[in-house]
Amino acid sequence: MCLLKHIGGAFTHRPEELKDRLSVKASDLVKRAFADVDPARLVDYHTHIAGIGTGDSANAVNPKMRTWRHPFHRLKFAVYLSGAGVEHLERADKEFAARLVNLIEHIESHGKYRLLAFDKNYNRDGTAKTEFYVPNEYVFALAVEQPDKFEPVISVNPYRPDALAELMKWAGHGGRMVKWLPNAMGIDPSDEKCDPFYRKMKELDLVLLSHGGEEKAVEAEEDQRLGNPLLLRRALEHGVKTIVAHCAGLGQNEDLDDPQRRRMSNFDLFMRLMDDKRYDGLLFGDISAMTQFNRIGTPLSTIIKREDLHPRLVNGSDYPLPAINVLIRTKPLLDGGYINADERTSLREIYGFNPLLFDFVLKRCLKLPGTNKRLPARVFMAHPEL
Repeated sequence: MCLLKHIGGAFTHRPEELKDRLSVKASDLVKRAFADVDPARLVDYHTHIAGIGTGDSANAVNPKMRTWRHPFHRLKFAVYLSGAGVEHLERADKEFAARLVNLIEHIESHGKYRLLAFDKNYNRDGTAKTEFYVPNEYVFALAVEQPDKFEPVISVNPYRPDALAELMKWAGHGGRMVKWLPNAMGIDPSDEKCDPFYRKMKELDLVLLSHGGEEKAVEAEEDQRLGNPLLLRRALEHGVKTIVAHCAGLGQNEDLDDPQRRRMSNFDLFMRLMDDKRYDGLLFGDISAMTQFNRIGTPLSTIIKREDLHPRLVNGSDYPLPAINVLIRTKPLLDGGYINADERTSLREIYGFNPLLFDFVLKRCLKLPGTNKRLPARVFMAHPEL
């Protein structure tokens, strides 16, 4: 259990204690982070919720995550539960949601969090399997319960037999974005079978938030090709506004424009799309997870340096990942020159109270090494085109 807490939810305080117990230096850092942000426009575009189906939620995870016959999957599941603040498996779904609500409630001027549904993996013939599943009903219900905190994000796999009906149903309930994780959902965004779905998205003026790059939760290596950013051209050519999650900042894929199909970093492929003038006003990037230790480097430096990209970037936390202690390492950021020693000390203190707040403050501190260039406040506020 001690090891689990160390790599999972290594928190030292409750979120409600932050206001009275945070040091002056750390409190000042928090104030500076919010100073130029309009709280009425503050938005986190990438917030996960999950569960195992307790309380009739209909949430689900792969059965391998529930048994020690598959120790790697069971340990990974335990780490996620720890980071999400789940202590009682029989109440897992309610505790996951309650922890997230508590974190948000204890962030002054917290803004809105776009809460992501997560559809199943459907084969092209319509049969389904899943790593985890969060139905649209669940995120919309939470948004009704907490309207000052959550905005629901639809998730519909275009291969499911009722895809268009499901899309129209939740768009009719006010959903404005659709979440895909192609690597885990089995979606090829370049597949012609997606065309009716793209046409309906364009008709309904819906925005696609699609994972880009490698996905560590995926077992089958062949599914990593589905995270190739170039596959999203088909959506863009249908006029669908598309946000590439994490700016595709992890892993490599084939360069589909190269006759020899040599492999390139997913981030470079994403940047090729961003630099294509045809996609101005259509293609955007979210910066969620880009401060994790395995993503620090060229992608993070580039998005800070390239000021021309800033009007096309939005923020996301990718919660609960900021609460997974093993993924959060501030020393590489210090060593790389992205933050200074005083900021690191204060950030580590903030993390002990509230990892969601930590993620926001960290990104407001980031600077391009050797310069004073930072991500502007506009990245953290609602985008007028999204």
